[in-house]
Amino acid sequence: MKFKVVIHEAEEGGFWAEVPAIQGCVTQGETFEELLKNLYEAIEGCLSVDILNIEISANDKIMEIAV
Repeated sequence: MKFKVVIHEAEEGGFWAEVPAIQGCVTQGETFEELLKNLYEAIEGCLSVDILNIEISANDKIMEIAV
């Protein structure tokens, strides 16, 4: 899965980025390398779902798919 991200230079130093395809998915980093690491974590966090908090009946199925 590929996402376009918008990377900004922060006024106070470092960088911040947003993922327009995922509402509210933003992160920051003091260095560009830290920003990239944080971007992967932010996207994963925004897309993950905690299935422990979802009611699942006996007829429901849980699957993982890659897109």
